[in-house]
Amino acid sequence: EEELASMMVGREVSFKVEKGARQSGSKTLEVKNLCVEDARGVMAVDGLNLQLNKGEILGIAGVDGNGQTELIEALTGLRKVKSGTIEVNGRDITNLSPNEIIHDHKVSHIPEDRQKRGLVFEFDVAENMILQNYAKPPFSSRFRLLKDKIYENAERLIKRFDIRPQNARLHSKALSGGNQQKMIIAREVSREPELLIAAQPTRGLDVGAIEYVHQALVAQRNQNRAVLLISFELDEVINLSDRIAIIYEGKIVGLVDAADADEKEIGLLMAGGAA
Repeated sequence: EEELASMMVGREVSFKVEKGARQSGSKTLEVKNLCVEDARGVMAVDGLNLQLNKGEILGIAGVDGNGQTELIEALTGLRKVKSGTIEVNGRDITNLSPNEIIHDHKVSHIPEDRQKRGLVFEFDVAENMILQNYAKPPFSSRFRLLKDKIYENAERLIKRFDIRPQNARLHSKALSGGNQQKMIIAREVSREPELLIAAQPTRGLDVGAIEYVHQALVAQRNQNRAVLLISFELDEVINLSDRIAIIYEGKIVGLVDAADADEKEIGLLMAGGAA
């Protein structure tokens, strides 16, 4: 499998994720008795409890449609919470605006739909790199955008994250899916977040881009940041995570160490059975 992947991308590819020993620290994210309705008014997240510490990747495993999208939207301020609380570093962020969550609580978000929620296709690469920060120094001064600073920032991130083509003035829609995802990751991790929420981060990507995304998430974990990974790919969750929480019908129905994970048991819990 790895040999075939290497032939496809023209270089050696490894599906094995090297994480090193976990050095988890203090609590970063705590979700208590969270209830969130979907667009139809049906309870999609139903009394969910969750805790994530610094220096670890917590993976959410589950079949699509079990409240994952609504959970992400509640955590990022994109959907109102019906009841329960969300805390980041001991501070309540429940029902705060996305802007407050991003800037005041240092939460970054790699969205599951990069084209709909991650990028503005009419903007170039440099403009997309500062979507949350365009009104702040060093990118603006007295209501005026500082183009030199904006493009300097983009060129630095393009080199650091190997975004191709290396053209900060290119419209984002001209980039491949993998390079669009690199743009989003570059923007989100360059903000040095306390909490990184990665939703379906490798959806629709080729094997080379998948390897890159995996390495980027592990790098954040190794820098003592808290990473919440939501993926429908069980192999990905097991390989990347330190701990795995299984979600079913909007509840966490199991929590296991990834090192001890049994795919059959997790699959049973994902389907609503008992391990």
